[in-house]
Amino acid sequence: MSTINNKKTMTVNGRPVPIEGEKNLLDLIRKAGFEVPTLCYHSHLSTFGACRMCIVEDKRGSIIASCSTPPKAGMEIKTNTPKIREYRKMILELMLADHNRDCVTCEKRRDCELLNLAKRFGVDTVRFETYSMDGTKDMSSPAIIRHPDKCILCGDCIRICDEIQNVGAIDFTDRGSRMGVGPAFDMPLAETDCVNCGQCAAVCPTAAITIKSNVQEVWEMLNDENTIVQAQVAPAVRVALGDEFNFPHGTNVMGKIVAALRKLGFDEVYDTTTSADLTVIEEAKEFVERLQKGGKLPLFTSCCPAWVKYAENKHPELLDNISSCKSPMEMFGSLLKERAKLDAANNTDKKKAKVVKNIAIMPCTAKKYEVGRENLLLDGERAVDLTITTQELASLIIEAGLNFEDIEPEAVDMPFGIGSGAGVIFGVTGGVTEAVIRNVVDPQNRTELDEIAFTGVRGLEGVKEVKLPFGEPAEDGDQPTLSIAIVNGLKNTENLIQSIQAGEAYYDFVEVMACQGGCIAGAGQPFVIGRARPERSEGIYNADKMSNVRTSQANPVVEALYKDGAILSGHNAHRLLHYK
Repeated sequence: MSTINNKKTMTVNGRPVPIEGEKNLLDLIRKAGFEVPTLCYHSHLSTFGACRMCIVEDKRGSIIASCSTPPKAGMEIKTNTPKIREYRKMILELMLADHNRDCVTCEKRRDCELLNLAKRFGVDTVRFETYSMDGTKDMSSPAIIRHPDKCILCGDCIRICDEIQNVGAIDFTDRGSRMGVGPAFDMPLAETDCVNCGQCAAVCPTAAITIKSNVQEVWEMLNDENTIVQAQVAPAVRVALGDEFNFPHGTNVMGKIVAALRKLGFDEVYDTTTSADLTVIEEAKEFVERLQKGGKLPLFTSCCPAWVKYAENKHPELLDNISSCKSPMEMFGSLLKERAKLDAANNTDKKKAKVVKNIAIMPCTAKKYEVGRENLLLDGERAVDLTITTQELASLIIEAGLNFEDIEPEAVDMPFGIGSGAGVIFGVTGGVTEAVIRNVVDPQNRTELDEIAFTGVRGLEGVKEVKLPFGEPAEDGDQPTLSIAIVNGLKNTENLIQSIQAGEAYYDFVEVMACQGGCIAGAGQPFVIGRARPERSEGIYNADKMSNVRTSQANPVVEALYKDGAILSGHNAHRLLHYK
């Protein structure tokens, strides 16, 4: 048996490689530094083995799929033989024969994995007859577009929708040459249980499922001289946009984003962390009120629209447990629209009055659904007129010919120009909980603030549990505690709900993010599978550390909003910041 330092080994392209618990040859080969192409493999999903691009050759000349073959001591594997190259090229030709090849106008022309592999293996002709393809687009969803004629049947979208999100909105349909992917009975996607999280589009290697673009609408607003266009930028965007411009993963490019938006023509640029601070304060008030008055517990967070849609679809019995707070995006939109209304009322020269439009730049595709929800309309109109993703912002910058790398950073606009570190960490799982916890400590005590990080709220695990002291000790000396759960991924959320309803677990507060890792891994972000999540998380926490204001209640802008009363006064505050 082959060993190195008492470790079992095998050979990859003539190099001995230790076997260290890898579940398949593919992971071991990549660990050894050899890149093997795949179109259907994701380490956090079940192995499907559909594309066969990951084939390798063993010492007997047999061809095996590396994604579904476990490594064994003594194996001798080659990854780039003439036979392997010939087979991979033929596989690509067969896929392309059943594929819409209008690559020049394709939405994914910049990062299509099928196109990249065709270039890599020199596929410049398709020898096989093109099959008949269904070119009917499904554009019913507010967030996602389906292009059946670009599907390669890899199954990535099906598995992430079922295994990670527990939604199951799509599956394989028909059989044989008619096989495709879509909702049951050819239903429009909008009529299924789809929660608009967009993770199917994130893992799709082609453009079979894409995010619905609103780039053209943005240009139309920017080109309208009678419109004041405002932008708000979500916390997670600042540590992801740089991926599109070759910055190291997790680099905070917020200042460059602000400058780029102004160069694009936006009149006002704001940071959504300001309204995240409002969310923290309002949610903390609601939580304490439920604790004191015996309200429904646990209190579930409401800032993730995909989670709210999931609850409406599958757990309507929990809707009263979900916080009444609007998301930070909707809160900011409401504030901006209310301020515009007050400004218009005070403007005596009606000829100079302009229409105010608010565009939110988000890491999330479900935000495209959220802006149109009836229970979030403000005086019958959208509080946020349009939302675009991080990827769409990159498209705007590229289309405008801006050299993003060389743009000098700029600051956001006043009067909403300050956000706290607590608002910034909304972008990562556990951030909402940590921000709420900070709300009850001394904002001047930086040591105590830093110690919160070690309570268990941080980390990218699917489920985290935290117990914290709360209130005064009882007469017998027992210290009351709060039990908190932090969960990301809707399958993990479903398992947690089942545990709560079965009486196996009890929590006072539950933070839910639909996407793994939180907003940093939203489907609207530049997609790099799981590799960038730790770096983006670190970037968020570094931005928090650099903040002069670390807690929401210490934000002078928020403090002024509450004290001034012009916008957040009495019932009006509830109307603007809550949806029920």
